[in-house]
Amino acid sequence: MPRRALITGITGQDGSYLAELLLAEGYEVAGMVRRTSNVNYERVHQVVERVHFCTGDLLDEGSIVACLREFEPHEVYNLAAQSFVKESWNQPLFTGEATALGVTRMLDAIRQVDPGIRFYQASSSEMFGKVRAVPQDELTPFHPRSPYGVAKVYGHWITVNYRESYGMFACSGILFNHESPRRGLEFVTRKVSHGVARIKAGLDTELRLGNLDAKRDWGFAGDYVRAMWQMLQRDEPEDYVVATGETHSVRELCEVAFSRVGLDWSDHVVVDERYLRPAEVDLLVGDASKARRDLGWVPKVQFKELVELMVDADMERLGG
Repeated sequence: MPRRALITGITGQDGSYLAELLLAEGYEVAGMVRRTSNVNYERVHQVVERVHFCTGDLLDEGSIVACLREFEPHEVYNLAAQSFVKESWNQPLFTGEATALGVTRMLDAIRQVDPGIRFYQASSSEMFGKVRAVPQDELTPFHPRSPYGVAKVYGHWITVNYRESYGMFACSGILFNHESPRRGLEFVTRKVSHGVARIKAGLDTELRLGNLDAKRDWGFAGDYVRAMWQMLQRDEPEDYVVATGETHSVRELCEVAFSRVGLDWSDHVVVDERYLRPAEVDLLVGDASKARRDLGWVPKVQFKELVELMVDADMERLGG
């Protein structure tokens, strides 16, 4: 019998890469999607015929229970959330409901239906926020700087509590920024790659961005979902930081992206105060030595290759 996995957020960047990985590993895969008229299956179009979809919502525990009973998964990957940091300031209550309490609803549904299910929670480097140490590892204290970061801290600790209180196999991956051509346009890496493609195609002349000095530890989403899967194959549940250990500024991102198409970034990038965060996080850079030691995980795609991959994909989308 093949193993079965349920993914929330399957139509997102990480969900789509994870679905492809699990199918390649011989799993039966189900995706939990909300009952709306505009579910976008674009990112999973290559595997949509091989995935079972069930209707569920992290705001409704009854629907989660129904999904678990219908599909009977061995593993659950909780990737669904209100996942945009800037938007969490506009929707702080919804962010708390989906990104924090949604984790509790999923964990409690698993506890009721089958506490033997292995659970993965998508934690985030945004939990570190105003960092207490550089680089950050699994023991670095949290100091989130946005409603999104606060909600992720709740989701992380409720996962720890269900693991310790009920003996459930529940773990979190503290993932640093991970990007791909499937990243949403609201995220700065994709905003840059898409903007570069439009400028090169003659559709725009400028790209408006916020803090060019902001630095992030950026990796490739396709690498990071393998770490998620590896965490659930361990004998004991533990939490892991997943990161490249390198940081690059938004300015560097622009330099690499524009040079890919033979343009000078300084001719086109405009700093716009509208895109500055109310509270900026400090230097986020992860120490993934525990994941390297226990899981044998190492990132395969480097920063320059990642940015060029994204620019090439957006150029192709525009027929360039």
